[in-house]
Parts: sequence; C-alpha cells; structure tokens
Amino acid sequence: MTDRRSAPAARPEPFLLDLDQQRRQARDLLRAARAGDPDALARLHRHWHRADRPAVLADALHVIARELGLASWPKLKAHIAALDAAGAAIADAQPVANEAPGTLHLRCGSDIRDGLRLAGFTGDFLEVSDPICHGPVPEGDDIIEVRARFIAGSYQSLPGLTVAAVTDKLTREAEGLAAATRGTRPVVLWMEHDPYDQLILARCLAAFAAAGRSEGLQLILRDGFPGRARFIGLGQLPPPALRLLWAERRPVTGDMLGLGQAVWAALRRPDPRDLATLAAGGTPALPQMAPALRRYLAELPGLGDGLSLTERLTLEMIAAAPDAPPTAGRLFGRLMRETDPLPWLGDAMYLAILHQMTQAGDPAIRLIDAPDGDPYRATVALTDAGRAVLAGRRDGQSLAPSPRQQGGVLIDPTARHWRWDREAECVVEADPAIG
Repeated sequence: MTDRRSAPAARPEPFLLDLDQQRRQARDLLRAARAGDPDALARLHRHWHRADRPAVLADALHVIARELGLASWPKLKAHIAALDAAGAAIADAQPVANEAPGTLHLRCGSDIRDGLRLAGFTGDFLEVSDPICHGPVPEGDDIIEVRARFIAGSYQSLPGLTVAAVTDKLTREAEGLAAATRGTRPVVLWMEHDPYDQLILARCLAAFAAAGRSEGLQLILRDGFPGRARFIGLGQLPPPALRLLWAERRPVTGDMLGLGQAVWAALRRPDPRDLATLAAGGTPALPQMAPALRRYLAELPGLGDGLSLTERLTLEMIAAAPDAPPTAGRLFGRLMRETDPLPWLGDAMYLAILHQMTQAGDPAIRLIDAPDGDPYRATVALTDAGRAVLAGRRDGQSLAPSPRQQGGVLIDPTARHWRWDREAECVVEADPAIG
C-alpha cells in the first residue's frame, strides 16, 4: 500500500555481522584511543567506565558489542554464531523447525514476503497494510471508502493509486483477515514496535477477538536487532535474521486480544483521551504498544507550538541545514535515521505531510520542485511564518492549516481541538489559534 511496507527490503548488510570484522574494528578502536583520537576516546568511554587502568582489547570488544546493540562480547559472539547457523540451514535447504502445515504469515506490508520464502518458510503470506497511523479512521462501516479516498488523494507520489485500486486492495486485505479469523490454520503475526505496526496489530487482534478466535495465534514482535544501522523495521533484515526470529514467537493471549480491541476502539473515537489513558497505563500485555501510542498522539498539534512532532522536527531540520535548503528525500532520511524518536512513516506518507504543510493559509515551508520532477529531490525551505513558529512568536495552528483528521479526531484550527502536551504526555483541549 505504502512505500515503506510495500517496497523490496533494503540491502541487509548492516544486520549480517562477521566476527572477524568485529575483532578488527575493536583493535582499530583500541589503537585509535591509545593514540588520543577524540572520537575513539568518546566511543570507548561511552560504554567503558574503568578509571583504574588503561583500556585493553577486551574493553574495546565490549564497546563494539554495545554499539551493535548487545550487552557484551560473548552475547555478540553467540548472536553471530546463531546467524551463521541460520544461514547454513538456509543454504542446506533445511525446513524451518515447527512451521506447521498451512501456517499463515500475517504482516503489515509485503516487505518480508520474499525474505520469508528465501529463509525457507513455506506457509502462505497475508498482507494487511492500510497505514491507519495516518489520516482518518472512522467508527462506521465506511472505513474502506474513507481510507481509500484519503490514501489515493494523499500519496500522490505512488503510481496507479486511484480510489478504485485502493478500494480493491483494502477490500482484499479485509477479506483475507476475516477469513483468517474464521479459520483454524495457524497464524503468525510479524510486527515491530512503531505506530504503523502497532496500530495494525491492534486492528488484527480486535478482528480475531470479535470472531472469538484465540487458538493457534502467535506473535513475533521486535523493537531492535543487532547491527550497524538503526533498526526501523523487519524489512531491513536478511533471511537468516528472519529465520532466527522464528524461535521468538509466542502465543497471543487473551490479554493481548483485549488490548487490541481497546486500542482499535479508542483509535476511532473523536475524543483521544481513551487512547491517551491506554498509553499512560503502560499496556503490560504488549509493552511496545504504549510508546507507539504516545508517538502517535504526538502527531496531534503540540500544546506549546501547534505543530505535530513530525512538523516540528521537519522545521528544525531545515533550520539546521548547513548550506542550501535540504531536499525532501534528505529530510526523510534524516528523520528516519536520527531525529524521530520512534520512526513510523513511509516516504510517500512524509511527502503527503510536507504537501499538507504547504497548503496552509500562511505556510511554514515552501517546496521548490526539482528540474527532473522527482518529488524527493524537491528542496524544502522555511518561510518567515515557519521561522516565527520555530522562534515561538506564532502558533502552528495560527498559520491556518487545512483541517485534518487523525484516527477519529478532527483537528480544525478554527474550532476547539485536541493538543498533545509533550512534557506531561497527555491530551488537552485548546481554543482556536489566533494568528
């Protein structure tokens, strides 16, 4: 449906680790630190705090492991050994252990479809990828019609996205999910920790709960993976890593199903306080759900500036650009790699947000089209209004943005609307902004 979940997976090299290479990097780090290199010293002291003796190779090995996301060098060795074993099993065409006949692999996109097949999985694949973290999600039965109009009208950088085509895709996904809820075949849900996945997970769990099905459901849920890049999603992972994750699957419990129902219902209500209450409660049945909900609620206008968090980060990135205004593609890359605390967007979704920002009565940014027409090569520049909002002299909602809907919540700058207090992490009702 959208780019991040439908495009082929990115090159997986950052998550395929070689033990000898890590040893060489540790020796290089230690050598540079002993020579007084400030970057090497900073890396060393970030994870190694012994002041009673000089650093030795074991300390540098520990730092390398911590930088890759593991607690120690022995844990890194064990992880690489497990990856190597998974790769060898794939090369030998060994069947995946305990994949029951007829297993259905459910994912919020097609990004791991080929990876699962290459990893040796033989079950069927079901994509349920409507990005309900973005745009309206009504309470009524017209959800497919509403979502199709929004997606076709907003993600204009994706080819062939007509209302009819999107309606057909969403209908097929809904029918596939309904069939899974009525059946008895094993279902494994492959998800990660961001709002995109977590809200679709809630929707799927709610569907299974409504159908009264709890048997034969399993969940694989990841919020990180050791590697040399920031973990954003399962689509980054190579087949051996996907095969490794198979051992982490766990049964879907009644508490998970109940939480899914509660989140799915709260998401569609015009009042976001129920969703905020769920986020504040920590969601112990699915601990990754609460931070995803808080990140989702941060797309409401901020209490202090009237900007969604994505809008705020965008203006700050543009203002911090060292030379010429950055391109939309560069902004998106930095947002995903560095600045967003919990990345959730696809690039077409981000372009839609940029375009919406330019449609305000007094826009905070302007887009300068690239000569070749590539929307990701368009440059994005601050306006005087954008600089005023960043400086705290104006409120983002005073720029007269177009009304928008997030889940069931209508955000109309001319009326009382809901805002997100980023410090207190709660929703508050605010009066119309005045320019």
